[in-house]
Amino acid sequence: MKRYLLTVALCATAVFGLAACSDDDSSASDDATKAAGELCTDLSELKGDNAKLKALDPSSATKEQVEDAVDAVRDDWDSVKENAATMREAERTAVQEAADDLKKSYDDLPDDTTGRDARTQLQPQIQKLEETVTAAATSLNC
Repeated sequence: MKRYLLTVALCATAVFGLAACSDDDSSASDDATKAAGELCTDLSELKGDNAKLKALDPSSATKEQVEDAVDAVRDDWDSVKENAATMREAERTAVQEAADDLKKSYDDLPDDTTGRDARTQLQPQIQKLEETVTAAATSLNC
């Protein structure tokens, strides 16, 4: 029974480890949430600055105005890339922590634990991993 649960935990880690977010560790979760919020803000700024660039009148815009607008778009894009990477890393960390917690809790079970008791005792960690994976799947809905 222990091997089965360990296999399930490791498979879940492998499958969901690349796209992750969780409430497992408040700092990892907070980092992902903060980065997601910042990413949404950055995307809005990018959209706004691109609209400003698009709105420049070709017949009257100076080269400096165009350059300033392009620079603003570039800066916005750099922020988008940075916060997207931060968010992905925080999500990966959160999923890894949830999966590790499940594995550790399983490893800490006494050898004579029944399958029923093991399942009951691991419920919080199983739930946390499920929540982590669900959050990862929906993390970019700004």
